[in-house]
Parts: sequence; structure tokens; C-alpha cells
Amino acid sequence: MDSLPPDLHLRPRLLAAGYTDAELLRLRRAESVTTVRPGAYVQSGDDRLREPAAHHALLVEATLARLTAGAVVSHVSAAVLHGLPVWNLALGRVHVTRAARAGGRVTRRLHVHVTHLEADDVVDLGGVAVTSVARTIVDLARSVPFEQAVVIADAALRVRLVSPDELLVVQHRSSRRHGGPAAWRVVAFADGRSESVGESRSRVALSRFGLPAPAPQWEVRSADGTVVGRVDFGWPELRTVGEFDGRVKYGRLLRAGQEPGDAVLEEKLREDALRGERLSVVRWTWADLDRFEPVAARVRRGFSAR
Repeated sequence: MDSLPPDLHLRPRLLAAGYTDAELLRLRRAESVTTVRPGAYVQSGDDRLREPAAHHALLVEATLARLTAGAVVSHVSAAVLHGLPVWNLALGRVHVTRAARAGGRVTRRLHVHVTHLEADDVVDLGGVAVTSVARTIVDLARSVPFEQAVVIADAALRVRLVSPDELLVVQHRSSRRHGGPAAWRVVAFADGRSESVGESRSRVALSRFGLPAPAPQWEVRSADGTVVGRVDFGWPELRTVGEFDGRVKYGRLLRAGQEPGDAVLEEKLREDALRGERLSVVRWTWADLDRFEPVAARVRRGFSAR
């Protein structure tokens, strides 16, 4: 017996299927299988082990098998199951919520929250009870840093997993709970027009440095109405545009048969056209987001130049 079949395997089921603990130990020592958590294994070549969110989903599955009924997957674990980006959030611990007054606990791999859950706060995802997208966002907005919460809220709004009204309803119900004011900030700031983690982080950075809120995905038109281009961020009255350049931007936008160099040239011509409309163009990259003051200064210079 050299390995296990694909998928997640739990020790009780493996023993019932005829495996022995000695065989499982031999497979682990040979690195044929990887332990997701004690008593839960997958093949060591499983692609999900290399992607943090997919790895966390495995951990959720393994953990739920050990819990009694009534646990609802919540917080960052629910965000993962809903397919939302969990930028810069810890994924080593599974989060669940129980509708109870007591019994919360935190261990190395598990955080059990206890609080009231409305009927529409819980949805079924493939047979797993998970907090709704709206409840997940509000829970995270109350408990994680503003920037990380905005990334998740923007993404959910962008793909229409939730509506602004749904967020407001859930936030209103939770407004008196710990972290309520922080959650209000996230719900008010979230904008589904942000098309990536980098764009969401950019909006947060622009706000942090006191810059006026831009219009995301501004469609620039010439005097005769011709579309010159669509930009990530625009300040129409101040004749300034901002562009976030992610590392994969050009590769992602390549058309069939187009080379990266062609895309770079095309982008340069696009920028020239924007400048031809008497617009200041300010660009920044992922690395700039962690030290945004110079970018903010360039944006302000763009404002003053017009």
C-alpha cells in the first residue's frame, strides 16, 4: 500500500476500510501523505496544499469532522468557502460560530465564537453550514484590520455575492456588538467597482493620506465623446488619473497571439492619449502600497498641475 486515493481521508474511515495505524505511520514517514491535522491526511502531491486558501478549506473539512452538530463555519473560514480573497489574513486556525451564550474557545487550530445567529445568517454550501456572505463580511469587519476587511467586502460586491443593502441590514443588527463602529466604516467604504485586491488596497491608501475619493473605473472621453481609455481611478474635476500596476497586469490582458512587449507598447500609447487630454497620470505598484507617501505626493502634484 504505497499511498492513499485522492481526497481528504480521516483516520476512523481509513481504519474501517482496512488500513492500520502502522501503515498510516509508514506512509507519513515516506512522505507519501501529508497530515492536514492529526487524523486527517491527503496525498503529498495534492495541489491544494500549495495554495493557502485551498489548504485552509481542507483544514475546515478536517476540523468539522471532529466537531459536534451546530457549528457554523464563519469569519475567515467562511470567506474562504465563499471564494473571497483573504489577503493578509491568518489561515492556520478554523473559525466556527455557535448560536449560544457560552462555550467559546480558542485552540491552536480552532476558534469557536459564540453569539446569536439569525436564520438568514446561515447558508448551505455543499452540505456545510456557513455564515452568509453579508454576515461573514460584517463579522470580519468587526474583528480584522480595516484594509483586509475592505478587500473582502469589495470583492463580494464586485461579483454580486452580496448587495450594499444586505450589508447594511446585517450591520444594523450587529451594531451594538464589539467592533460595531469599525464594521460601519467598512460597510460605508466598500465599493464593488474595485477590480482587484491591489485596487481595494489603493483606495484605502488614498483615503489614509487624506486624498479625495476617486471615481473607480473612470471612462475617459475626448471632447467629441470618443473613449480614450478606462482608468483604475479618476479625479475628473482635478484632471488626474491613477493607475495601479499589478505584476501580472499585462500578462493577464494579453490577447491571443499578443506578446508582452506589444502590451507594454499599447499601454504606453494609451497613457500618451490620456496625457493628450490634459490629464496628469500617476502610476503605482504593489510594492508602493506599503509605503504610499511618495505616491500620495505625486497625486497631489497632479492635482496642482491642473
